[in-house]
Amino acid sequence: MGIAERFPDQPIYMDHNATTPVLPEVVEAMIPWFASDFGNASSTTHVYGARARDAVARARGQVAAMIGAQAGEIIFTSGATESDNLAIRGVLLAARATGRSAARPHIITCAIEHEAVLETCEALKTEGCDVTVLPVDHHGLVDLGDVARAMTPATLLVSIMLANNEIGTLQPVAGIGRLCRERGVLVHTDAVQAAGRIPIDVQDLRVDLMSLTAHKMHGPKGVGALYVREGVSLSAILHGSGQENRLRSGTLNVPGIIGFGCAAQAAMRDIDTEPARQAMLRDQLWRKIRSRIDDVVMNGHPTLRLPNTLNVAFDGLDSEALLMLVRDVAALSSGSACASGTGKGSYVIRAINGSDGPQGRARSSVRFGLGRSTRPDDIDVVVEAVARAVERLRVMAPAASAARHGKTE
Repeated sequence: MGIAERFPDQPIYMDHNATTPVLPEVVEAMIPWFASDFGNASSTTHVYGARARDAVARARGQVAAMIGAQAGEIIFTSGATESDNLAIRGVLLAARATGRSAARPHIITCAIEHEAVLETCEALKTEGCDVTVLPVDHHGLVDLGDVARAMTPATLLVSIMLANNEIGTLQPVAGIGRLCRERGVLVHTDAVQAAGRIPIDVQDLRVDLMSLTAHKMHGPKGVGALYVREGVSLSAILHGSGQENRLRSGTLNVPGIIGFGCAAQAAMRDIDTEPARQAMLRDQLWRKIRSRIDDVVMNGHPTLRLPNTLNVAFDGLDSEALLMLVRDVAALSSGSACASGTGKGSYVIRAINGSDGPQGRARSSVRFGLGRSTRPDDIDVVVEAVARAVERLRVMAPAASAARHGKTE
Protein backbone atom coordinates (compact mmCIF):
# COMPACT_ATOMS: atom_id res chain seq x y z
CA MET A 1 0.00 0.00 0.00
CA GLY A 2 1.23 3.50 -0.74
CA ILE A 3 1.81 6.30 1.71
CA ALA A 4 -1.47 8.12 2.29
CA GLU A 5 0.10 11.52 2.76
CA ARG A 6 1.40 13.51 -0.18
CA PHE A 7 3.70 16.47 -0.02
CA PRO A 8 1.43 19.46 -0.78
CA ASP A 9 2.93 22.33 -2.77
CA GLN A 10 6.13 20.31 -3.23
CA PRO A 11 7.64 18.72 -6.36
CA ILE A 12 6.74 15.11 -7.12
CA TYR A 13 9.30 13.02 -5.28
CA MET A 14 11.13 10.52 -7.50
CA ASP A 15 14.41 10.13 -5.65
CA HIS A 16 13.55 7.16 -3.45
CA ASN A 17 16.94 5.54 -4.13
CA ALA A 18 18.57 8.43 -2.26
CA THR A 19 16.20 8.25 0.70
CA THR A 20 12.56 7.55 1.47
CA PRO A 21 9.95 9.35 3.57
CA VAL A 22 9.40 7.62 6.88
CA LEU A 23 6.13 5.70 7.00
CA PRO A 24 3.55 7.20 9.38
CA GLU A 25 3.32 3.87 11.20
CA VAL A 26 7.10 3.90 11.68
CA VAL A 27 7.02 7.42 13.13
CA GLU A 28 4.22 6.38 15.47
CA ALA A 29 6.19 3.34 16.63
CA MET A 30 9.29 5.43 17.32
CA ILE A 31 7.77 8.37 19.21
CA PRO A 32 7.45 6.74 22.67
CA TRP A 33 11.13 5.77 22.61
CA PHE A 34 12.14 9.43 22.49
CA ALA A 35 10.11 10.31 25.59
CA SER A 36 8.37 7.97 28.04
CA ASP A 37 10.36 4.87 27.02
CA PHE A 38 13.76 6.53 27.00
CA GLY A 39 15.81 3.77 28.61
CA ASN A 40 19.26 2.61 27.58
CA ALA A 41 19.05 -0.94 26.25
CA SER A 42 22.26 -1.79 28.09
CA SER A 43 20.84 -0.72 31.47
CA THR A 44 19.14 -3.97 32.34
CA THR A 45 18.96 -3.53 36.13
CA HIS A 46 15.72 -1.51 35.95
CA VAL A 47 12.47 -1.47 34.04
CA TYR A 48 13.42 1.40 31.70
CA GLY A 49 16.43 -0.42 30.32
CA ALA A 50 14.66 -3.78 30.26
CA ARG A 51 11.84 -2.35 28.14
CA ALA A 52 14.35 -0.89 25.70
CA ARG A 53 16.28 -4.18 25.57
CA ASP A 54 13.11 -6.16 24.83
CA ALA A 55 12.03 -3.68 22.13
CA VAL A 56 15.43 -3.91 20.46
CA ALA A 57 15.17 -7.71 20.53
CA ARG A 58 11.79 -7.53 18.77
CA ALA A 59 13.18 -5.20 16.12
CA ARG A 60 16.19 -7.45 15.63
CA GLY A 61 13.82 -10.31 14.91
CA GLN A 62 11.82 -8.18 12.46
CA VAL A 63 14.91 -7.17 10.48
CA ALA A 64 16.20 -10.75 10.51
CA ALA A 65 12.86 -12.10 9.26
CA MET A 66 12.95 -9.72 6.29
CA ILE A 67 16.08 -11.42 4.94
CA GLY A 68 15.56 -14.98 6.17
CA ALA A 69 18.16 -14.73 8.94
CA GLN A 70 18.23 -15.52 12.65
CA ALA A 71 17.87 -12.66 15.10
CA GLY A 72 21.30 -13.33 16.59
CA GLU A 73 22.89 -12.79 13.16
CA ILE A 74 21.86 -9.11 13.03
CA ILE A 75 24.27 -6.42 14.27
CA PHE A 76 22.84 -2.91 14.43
CA THR A 77 25.02 -0.08 13.11
CA SER A 78 24.68 3.59 12.22
CA GLY A 79 23.95 2.81 8.58
CA ALA A 80 25.19 1.16 5.41
CA THR A 81 28.59 2.86 5.32
CA GLU A 82 29.47 1.52 8.75
CA SER A 83 28.06 -1.89 7.87
CA ASP A 84 30.17 -2.07 4.70
CA ASN A 85 33.28 -1.04 6.60
CA LEU A 86 32.61 -3.50 9.41
CA ALA A 87 32.07 -6.34 6.95
CA ILE A 88 35.18 -5.76 4.87
CA ARG A 89 37.59 -4.59 7.54
CA GLY A 90 36.15 -6.98 10.10
CA VAL A 91 36.83 -10.03 7.94
CA LEU A 92 40.38 -8.90 7.24
CA LEU A 93 41.15 -8.13 10.91
CA ALA A 94 39.72 -11.45 12.08
CA ALA A 95 41.73 -13.39 9.50
CA ARG A 96 44.91 -11.64 10.48
CA ALA A 97 44.24 -12.12 14.20
CA THR A 98 43.81 -15.87 13.76
CA GLY A 99 46.64 -16.30 11.28
CA ARG A 100 44.28 -17.37 8.48
CA SER A 101 45.22 -14.62 6.04
CA ALA A 102 48.04 -14.67 3.53
CA ALA A 103 50.88 -12.19 3.82
CA ARG A 104 48.93 -10.03 1.36
CA PRO A 105 45.25 -10.96 1.68
CA HIS A 106 43.06 -10.52 -1.38
CA ILE A 107 39.60 -8.96 -1.81
CA ILE A 108 37.44 -8.95 -4.94
CA THR A 109 34.82 -6.30 -5.70
CA CYS A 110 33.44 -4.59 -8.82
CA ALA A 111 33.61 -1.21 -10.54
CA ILE A 112 30.05 -0.07 -9.73
CA GLU A 113 29.97 -0.74 -6.00
CA HIS A 114 28.94 2.03 -3.63
CA GLU A 115 31.79 4.29 -2.52
CA ALA A 116 31.55 2.81 0.98
CA VAL A 117 32.88 -0.44 -0.49
CA LEU A 118 35.22 0.98 -3.14
CA GLU A 119 36.85 3.52 -0.83
CA THR A 120 37.27 0.97 1.95
CA CYS A 121 38.98 -1.40 -0.47
CA GLU A 122 41.16 1.43 -1.77
CA ALA A 123 42.23 2.27 1.78
CA LEU A 124 43.07 -1.37 2.47
CA LYS A 125 45.45 -1.41 -0.47
CA THR A 126 47.66 0.97 1.52
CA GLU A 127 47.47 -1.44 4.46
CA GLY A 128 48.94 -4.48 2.73
CA CYS A 129 45.87 -5.88 1.00
CA ASP A 130 45.49 -6.76 -2.68
CA VAL A 131 42.23 -5.74 -4.33
CA THR A 132 40.75 -6.81 -7.67
CA VAL A 133 38.06 -4.50 -9.07
CA LEU A 134 36.12 -6.45 -11.68
CA PRO A 135 34.59 -4.76 -14.73
CA VAL A 136 30.89 -5.01 -15.59
CA ASP A 137 29.17 -5.41 -18.94
CA HIS A 138 27.05 -2.75 -20.65
CA HIS A 139 24.08 -3.77 -18.47
CA GLY A 140 26.12 -3.42 -15.30
CA LEU A 141 26.43 -7.15 -14.65
CA VAL A 142 29.46 -8.89 -13.16
CA ASP A 143 30.53 -12.02 -15.02
CA LEU A 144 30.73 -15.16 -12.85
CA GLY A 145 33.67 -16.34 -14.90
CA ASP A 146 35.54 -13.14 -14.03
CA VAL A 147 34.89 -13.78 -10.35
CA ALA A 148 36.23 -17.33 -10.62
CA ARG A 149 39.32 -16.27 -12.57
CA ALA A 150 40.09 -13.48 -10.11
CA MET A 151 40.24 -15.82 -7.12
CA THR A 152 43.59 -16.82 -5.70
CA PRO A 153 44.63 -18.87 -2.64
CA ALA A 154 44.90 -15.51 -0.81
CA THR A 155 41.30 -14.44 -1.52
CA LEU A 156 39.43 -13.79 1.72
CA LEU A 157 36.31 -11.99 0.56
CA VAL A 158 34.18 -11.15 -2.46
CA SER A 159 32.04 -8.02 -2.01
CA ILE A 160 29.40 -7.55 -4.73
CA MET A 161 26.24 -5.50 -4.24
CA LEU A 162 22.83 -7.10 -4.66
CA ALA A 163 21.35 -4.15 -6.57
CA ASN A 164 23.06 -1.07 -7.95
CA ASN A 165 21.96 2.24 -6.48
CA GLU A 166 22.06 4.17 -9.76
CA ILE A 167 20.90 1.82 -12.51
CA GLY A 168 19.09 -0.81 -10.43
CA THR A 169 20.83 -3.79 -12.03
CA LEU A 170 20.57 -6.98 -9.94
CA GLN A 171 23.83 -8.87 -9.64
CA PRO A 172 24.12 -12.70 -9.78
CA VAL A 173 24.84 -12.85 -6.05
CA ALA A 174 23.42 -16.35 -5.61
CA GLY A 175 25.81 -17.65 -8.27
CA ILE A 176 28.70 -15.82 -6.66
CA GLY A 177 27.67 -17.28 -3.31
CA ARG A 178 27.70 -20.83 -4.67
CA LEU A 179 31.08 -20.31 -6.30
CA CYS A 180 32.63 -18.84 -3.16
CA ARG A 181 31.10 -21.42 -0.82
CA GLU A 182 32.76 -24.16 -2.89
CA ARG A 183 36.13 -22.44 -2.51
CA GLY A 184 35.87 -21.40 1.12
CA VAL A 185 35.75 -17.68 0.33
CA LEU A 186 33.42 -15.35 2.23
CA VAL A 187 30.80 -13.25 0.42
CA HIS A 188 29.57 -9.81 1.43
CA THR A 189 26.73 -8.05 -0.38
CA ASP A 190 25.52 -4.49 0.02
CA ALA A 191 21.75 -5.01 -0.14
CA VAL A 192 20.81 -1.45 0.78
CA GLN A 193 18.83 -0.75 -2.40
CA ALA A 194 17.30 -4.21 -2.63
CA ALA A 195 15.93 -4.59 0.90
CA GLY A 196 12.21 -3.91 0.96
CA ARG A 197 12.06 -3.76 -2.85
CA ILE A 198 12.61 -7.42 -3.72
CA PRO A 199 12.32 -10.62 -1.65
CA ILE A 200 15.63 -11.52 -0.01
CA ASP A 201 16.76 -14.78 1.57
CA VAL A 202 20.34 -14.96 2.78
CA GLN A 203 20.22 -18.77 2.64
CA ASP A 204 19.26 -18.79 -1.04
CA LEU A 205 21.90 -16.16 -1.82
CA ARG A 206 24.57 -18.07 0.15
CA VAL A 207 26.04 -14.84 1.50
CA ASP A 208 28.00 -14.56 4.72
CA LEU A 209 27.55 -10.83 5.32
CA MET A 210 24.88 -8.38 4.17
CA SER A 211 24.66 -4.61 4.68
CA LEU A 212 21.30 -2.94 5.26
CA THR A 213 20.02 0.52 6.14
CA ALA A 214 16.63 1.75 7.28
CA HIS A 215 16.26 5.03 5.40
CA LYS A 216 16.12 3.40 1.95
CA MET A 217 13.02 1.44 2.98
CA HIS A 218 10.84 4.07 4.71
CA GLY A 219 12.62 3.89 8.04
CA PRO A 220 14.66 6.55 9.85
CA LYS A 221 18.11 7.79 8.93
CA GLY A 222 21.08 6.95 11.13
CA VAL A 223 20.43 3.26 11.70
CA GLY A 224 21.51 0.22 9.72
CA ALA A 225 22.45 -3.40 10.21
CA LEU A 226 24.98 -6.00 9.20
CA TYR A 227 23.93 -9.62 8.82
CA VAL A 228 26.77 -11.87 9.96
CA ARG A 229 26.18 -15.55 9.26
CA GLU A 230 26.56 -17.71 12.33
CA GLY A 231 30.09 -19.07 12.50
CA VAL A 232 31.70 -16.26 10.47
CA SER A 233 34.68 -14.70 12.25
CA LEU A 234 34.54 -10.91 12.38
CA SER A 235 36.55 -8.40 14.39
CA ALA A 236 35.25 -5.05 15.64
CA ILE A 237 36.40 -1.79 14.08
CA LEU A 238 34.89 0.32 16.91
CA HIS A 239 35.98 -0.38 20.45
CA GLY A 240 34.25 0.50 23.70
CA SER A 241 31.72 -1.16 25.97
CA GLY A 242 31.19 -4.18 23.74
CA GLN A 243 27.57 -3.84 22.64
CA GLU A 244 26.22 -5.98 19.76
CA ASN A 245 28.17 -9.13 20.64
CA ARG A 246 31.29 -6.99 21.01
CA LEU A 247 31.19 -6.19 17.30
CA ARG A 248 29.78 -2.67 17.50
CA SER A 249 30.38 -0.72 20.70
CA GLY A 250 28.24 2.30 21.48
CA THR A 251 24.86 3.08 23.02
CA LEU A 252 22.14 1.62 20.84
CA ASN A 253 19.93 4.01 18.88
CA VAL A 254 16.75 2.56 20.36
CA PRO A 255 14.20 4.80 18.57
CA GLY A 256 15.97 4.24 15.25
CA ILE A 257 16.18 0.48 15.77
CA ILE A 258 12.48 0.33 16.64
CA GLY A 259 11.74 2.29 13.45
CA PHE A 260 13.95 -0.04 11.41
CA GLY A 261 12.09 -3.07 12.72
CA CYS A 262 8.72 -1.50 11.94
CA ALA A 263 9.85 -0.56 8.43
CA ALA A 264 11.09 -4.12 7.85
CA GLN A 265 7.73 -5.49 8.97
CA ALA A 266 5.91 -3.12 6.60
CA ALA A 267 8.17 -4.14 3.72
CA MET A 268 7.44 -7.83 4.32
CA ARG A 269 3.72 -7.15 4.57
CA ASP A 270 3.63 -5.45 1.16
CA ILE A 271 6.37 -7.32 -0.69
CA ASP A 272 3.90 -9.17 -2.94
CA THR A 273 2.05 -6.03 -4.05
CA GLU A 274 4.01 -2.79 -3.71
CA PRO A 275 7.09 -3.69 -5.80
CA ALA A 276 4.80 -4.93 -8.60
CA ARG A 277 2.86 -1.66 -8.50
CA GLN A 278 6.06 0.35 -8.73
CA ALA A 279 7.39 -1.81 -11.58
CA MET A 280 4.21 -1.16 -13.54
CA LEU A 281 4.61 2.59 -13.05
CA ARG A 282 8.32 2.42 -13.90
CA ASP A 283 7.57 0.68 -17.20
CA GLN A 284 4.83 3.19 -17.95
CA LEU A 285 7.28 6.01 -17.30
CA TRP A 286 9.83 4.54 -19.70
CA ARG A 287 7.25 4.00 -22.45
CA LYS A 288 6.05 7.58 -22.20
CA ILE A 289 9.57 9.02 -22.13
CA ARG A 290 10.42 7.12 -25.32
CA SER A 291 7.22 8.20 -27.05
CA ARG A 292 7.71 11.85 -26.08
CA ILE A 293 11.49 12.34 -26.35
CA ASP A 294 14.02 11.34 -29.03
CA ASP A 295 17.56 10.11 -28.44
CA VAL A 296 17.07 8.48 -25.07
CA VAL A 297 18.73 5.29 -23.80
CA MET A 298 17.93 3.25 -20.72
CA ASN A 299 20.96 2.47 -18.57
CA GLY A 300 21.11 -0.89 -16.84
CA HIS A 301 19.62 -4.30 -17.44
CA PRO A 302 16.20 -4.35 -19.16
CA THR A 303 14.77 -7.06 -16.88
CA LEU A 304 17.23 -7.90 -14.08
CA ARG A 305 16.68 -4.68 -12.16
CA LEU A 306 14.90 -3.14 -9.23
CA PRO A 307 11.16 -2.56 -9.69
CA ASN A 308 11.37 1.12 -8.78
CA THR A 309 14.46 2.27 -10.70
CA LEU A 310 14.76 3.80 -14.16
CA ASN A 311 17.99 5.44 -15.31
CA VAL A 312 17.84 7.30 -18.63
CA ALA A 313 20.55 8.97 -20.71
CA PHE A 314 19.33 12.03 -22.61
CA ASP A 315 22.07 12.02 -25.23
CA GLY A 316 23.81 15.32 -25.77
CA LEU A 317 22.41 17.03 -22.69
CA ASP A 318 23.79 17.90 -19.29
CA SER A 319 21.76 16.14 -16.63
CA GLU A 320 22.41 18.83 -14.01
CA ALA A 321 20.92 21.48 -16.30
CA LEU A 322 17.93 19.22 -16.92
CA LEU A 323 17.39 18.66 -13.21
CA MET A 324 17.49 22.39 -12.55
CA LEU A 325 14.79 23.03 -15.14
CA VAL A 326 12.39 20.44 -13.68
CA ARG A 327 13.15 20.97 -9.98
CA ASP A 328 9.89 22.82 -9.30
CA VAL A 329 7.91 19.90 -10.73
CA ALA A 330 9.92 16.78 -9.94
CA ALA A 331 12.67 15.80 -7.50
CA LEU A 332 15.07 13.63 -9.53
CA SER A 333 18.80 12.96 -9.40
CA SER A 334 21.72 12.33 -11.70
CA GLY A 335 22.98 9.40 -9.65
CA SER A 336 24.16 8.55 -6.18
CA ALA A 337 23.28 11.16 -3.58
CA CYS A 338 26.58 10.40 -1.85
CA ALA A 339 28.56 11.42 -4.95
CA SER A 340 26.45 14.35 -6.16
CA GLY A 341 28.16 17.65 -6.78
CA THR A 342 31.51 16.12 -7.79
CA GLY A 343 31.27 17.44 -11.36
CA LYS A 344 32.69 14.18 -12.71
CA GLY A 345 29.47 12.56 -13.80
CA SER A 346 28.46 9.06 -12.78
CA TYR A 347 31.27 6.53 -12.40
CA VAL A 348 28.62 3.83 -12.71
CA ILE A 349 27.55 5.04 -16.16
CA ARG A 350 31.19 5.37 -17.21
CA ALA A 351 31.81 1.79 -16.11
CA ILE A 352 28.94 0.29 -18.10
CA ASN A 353 29.84 2.23 -21.24
CA GLY A 354 33.47 1.11 -21.20
CA SER A 355 36.41 2.87 -22.79
CA ASP A 356 34.86 2.76 -26.26
CA GLY A 357 31.36 3.84 -25.26
CA PRO A 358 29.68 7.26 -25.33
CA GLN A 359 31.32 8.74 -22.25
CA GLY A 360 29.07 11.80 -22.39
CA ARG A 361 26.33 9.63 -20.94
CA ALA A 362 27.99 9.87 -17.55
CA ARG A 363 26.91 13.52 -17.54
CA SER A 364 23.60 13.12 -19.36
CA SER A 365 21.90 10.43 -17.28
CA VAL A 366 18.99 10.93 -14.88
CA ARG A 367 17.72 8.50 -12.28
CA PHE A 368 14.00 8.18 -11.63
CA GLY A 369 13.47 6.48 -8.27
CA LEU A 370 9.82 5.59 -7.70
CA GLY A 371 8.36 4.71 -4.33
CA ARG A 372 5.28 4.20 -2.22
CA SER A 373 4.15 7.79 -2.74
CA THR A 374 4.30 7.56 -6.55
CA ARG A 375 0.89 7.65 -8.22
CA PRO A 376 -0.15 6.93 -11.81
CA ASP A 377 -0.95 10.57 -12.55
CA ASP A 378 2.57 11.55 -11.46
CA ILE A 379 3.97 9.82 -14.53
CA ASP A 380 2.35 12.16 -17.05
CA VAL A 381 3.29 15.25 -15.06
CA VAL A 382 6.94 14.24 -14.76
CA VAL A 383 7.25 13.15 -18.40
CA GLU A 384 5.78 16.44 -19.62
CA ALA A 385 8.14 18.48 -17.44
CA VAL A 386 11.17 16.48 -18.58
CA ALA A 387 10.14 16.64 -22.25
CA ARG A 388 9.79 20.42 -22.13
CA ALA A 389 13.14 20.76 -20.40
CA VAL A 390 14.84 18.53 -22.97
CA GLU A 391 13.31 20.50 -25.82
CA ARG A 392 14.47 23.77 -24.31
CA LEU A 393 18.02 22.52 -23.74
CA ARG A 394 18.31 21.10 -27.24
CA VAL A 395 17.15 24.37 -28.77
CA MET A 396 19.81 26.10 -26.70
CA ALA A 397 22.50 23.64 -27.82
CA PRO A 398 22.26 23.07 -31.60
CA ALA A 399 25.86 21.89 -31.74
CA ALA A 400 25.07 19.11 -29.30
CA SER A 401 22.02 18.17 -31.36
CA ALA A 402 24.11 18.02 -34.52
CA ALA A 403 26.66 15.84 -32.79
CA ARG A 404 23.96 13.40 -31.74
CA HIS A 405 23.00 12.88 -35.37
CA GLY A 406 26.58 12.37 -36.55
CA LYS A 407 27.00 15.74 -38.25
CA THR A 408 30.06 16.72 -36.23
CA GLU A 409 32.82 14.90 -34.41
